Amino acid sequence: MHVLMVAAENDALPNAKVGGVADVVRDCPKALVEKGLTVDVVIPDYGFDYLERHHIGVVHVPFAGQMQKLDVWKLAQSDEGVTQLLISHWEFSRHNGAVYCNDEPGRPFATDASKFALFNAAVCEALLKGLIRTPDVVHLHDWHSACVALLLKTDSRYKKLSHLFLAYTVHNLALQGIRPFKGDSSSLEAWFPSLGYNGERLCDPRYFDCFNPMRSAINLVDKVHLVSPTYCQEVLRPSDAEKGFFGGEGLEADLQAAYEQGRVVGILNGCEYPGMKLEDISLASLYQHAENALFQWMAKSPVLDSSYYIAHQRLLKFKTQPFSGPLVTSVGRLTDQKALLLRQPFDKGLVLDELCQRLKQHNGYMIILGSGDAELEQIMTSVMARQENLLFLKGYAHFVGEYMYHLGDLFLMPSSFEPCGISQMLAMRAGQPCLVHGVGGLRDTVEHHVSGFSFQGESLASQSYELVTSFSDALELKKSQPEQWCAICEQAKNARFTWQSVAEGYLSGLYQ
Repeated sequence: MHVLMVAAENDALPNAKVGGVADVVRDCPKALVEKGLTVDVVIPDYGFDYLERHHIGVVHVPFAGQMQKLDVWKLAQSDEGVTQLLISHWEFSRHNGAVYCNDEPGRPFATDASKFALFNAAVCEALLKGLIRTPDVVHLHDWHSACVALLLKTDSRYKKLSHLFLAYTVHNLALQGIRPFKGDSSSLEAWFPSLGYNGERLCDPRYFDCFNPMRSAINLVDKVHLVSPTYCQEVLRPSDAEKGFFGGEGLEADLQAAYEQGRVVGILNGCEYPGMKLEDISLASLYQHAENALFQWMAKSPVLDSSYYIAHQRLLKFKTQPFSGPLVTSVGRLTDQKALLLRQPFDKGLVLDELCQRLKQHNGYMIILGSGDAELEQIMTSVMARQENLLFLKGYAHFVGEYMYHLGDLFLMPSSFEPCGISQMLAMRAGQPCLVHGVGGLRDTVEHHVSGFSFQGESLASQSYELVTSFSDALELKKSQPEQWCAICEQAKNARFTWQSVAEGYLSGLYQ
């Protein structure tokens, strides 16, 4: 069997990772090859001309009223059985290597939607021309590749490819890439003016004049994949933000229909074992890597960011003070998905303030690594200014994260929803138990009081209370029952979520 994976990210290439989808696209093809498959992976060329690669050919794509010329490349260095492909166009690489762009308010996804629509059209054209070999399965990832399904199933130009089996993985249902049908330079009819389509199947359920790429793919493909069994069930229910539940995000009716047709599967993502080997696993090494990262981030602007200044002052304090308490860590993008509970009001401050105060009773430190939403970044910075045992590092640095996984005593991941999650797997792999909200993939990977700690709650207020209570309970358990704590750490370290089992799930449930 031959599979073509189409995605926006791929961590097999440098600087082509933003989220967990990049890990999947990097690791899963290798596991599929071990099962006897061959895999091609194609992403846009964000500026990889410095890599050794071979020119396969040129495609001419009718797009937005013009004929666009794009180049197809094959990387020289690929894992056995896995071919890494790139498609080049000036539109893909004009943002200084950035995978995604942030548009001004009022035009969400505008730049990216146009960019990925062109990329998707080029993939279809390359398949039609034989520059990309015809697969048995086209495996699409998130909304960024949804227009491949749209074109293959509705555009007569690609009629000879309409029989191809399409699998679609939803990594994050909260991001759907919604754009207008018409009336905007970034709209479906602007991109593909001659396309005939059924608007009822493609429109957003909340905004009927808008095209929803994710909904379109869900309705057009042969199989829909959610990245954990629990999340697969959660998305069949409507979201209720006031109660702190995030489910189908408006697409629950389509997912329910697909589920009843037997087209929906829930397969947990995997993790590679063993992980990265570090030379000197010590707090001193972590602090040094953190300081190096801070200096690099500071150097990007002539104006000193207050977050970096406070973080550096806090880091200097951490480095000079003796420390023997628990180290609580957290690594991830700063979005409401990850941090909504941390910013909820609690007593006279926020939940994060309360966690720091409870941790202070155990002489502990907390280190949070991540960036994202500007408002959340400012909230984290403000709490850091108030709480002397919190270090917030606004950015991402790979080695800092790796050292945090290995050195932390308790990993904090109170996501409001989590399709699968990778950070908890990486922390567990390093022997660090996690405190998680029992939703999605977190529920499927962390077993309460066995391999970590989990909390629930029927509202934002109750979830906040349970988070704080569970946090205190976990710290108290570490202090008063060291043998049980060590057993939990060992269970976390021995837990296995392998790509081999994922590949088996793909073969038995997704690719047929």
